[in-house]
Amino acid sequence: MRTIIFATTFLFCLSNVFGQTGNKKLKISHLTGGFYIYTTYNTYKGEQVSANGMYLVTSKQVVIFDTPWDTTQFQPLLDSIKVKHKKTATLCIATDFHSDRTAGLEYYKKKGIKTFTTIRIDQTSIKRGMKRAELIMENDTSFTVGQYSFQTYFPGEGHTADNIIIWFGKQKILYGGCLIKSMQDQDLGYLGDANVKKYAATVENVKKKCPAPKYVIPGHGDWSNVKALAHTLFMAQQLNK
Repeated sequence: MRTIIFATTFLFCLSNVFGQTGNKKLKISHLTGGFYIYTTYNTYKGEQVSANGMYLVTSKQVVIFDTPWDTTQFQPLLDSIKVKHKKTATLCIATDFHSDRTAGLEYYKKKGIKTFTTIRIDQTSIKRGMKRAELIMENDTSFTVGQYSFQTYFPGEGHTADNIIIWFGKQKILYGGCLIKSMQDQDLGYLGDANVKKYAATVENVKKKCPAPKYVIPGHGDWSNVKALAHTLFMAQQLNK
């Protein structure tokens, strides 16, 4: 009997350590190389909506792009990274002020992770009472972490007045955040903080900055179709008509 109890307890503990498999609130998928897409969920207009984030495993550390939307998944994401890659996250960058990007910034700061946003995002976060990062980027900023290099880029106002994208020039990966919509989307989603007049021009700037991307990661929905950028531009152009 004691053996059965021990075995059951061991399996229970093991499931917690490797909880990603049974955790329906957090989904992690491999993109390419050291890039992984993580998806969490929250309720919007009475429905469960997914939100995409990304993390990058380098030779030295792990970089997280945006934080989980579901506040219960801040720590499970860190735990999953630790178990899966035997490394810790040490850097986190948010791409706009909304809670599906910034909710975990202060939590991660307390965990010793260096958190970054732009000065625009920080100023809006202060006004709107959102979570803030510890470190502020005043301009577009280039990072080199381990064997990977990437750049933050403010293309103009679109989904929000402060949205940025992340561009990995060598790997041709565009992490678009909520500025970019998936091919599943029939519209540009929530526009309460958007600049509808400038949205199309902003996406055009992204196209110029990020030529021929191999992967385009939108803030929500399916991330498997590189045509998401062109699809977003088309919908943005319709706003001005």
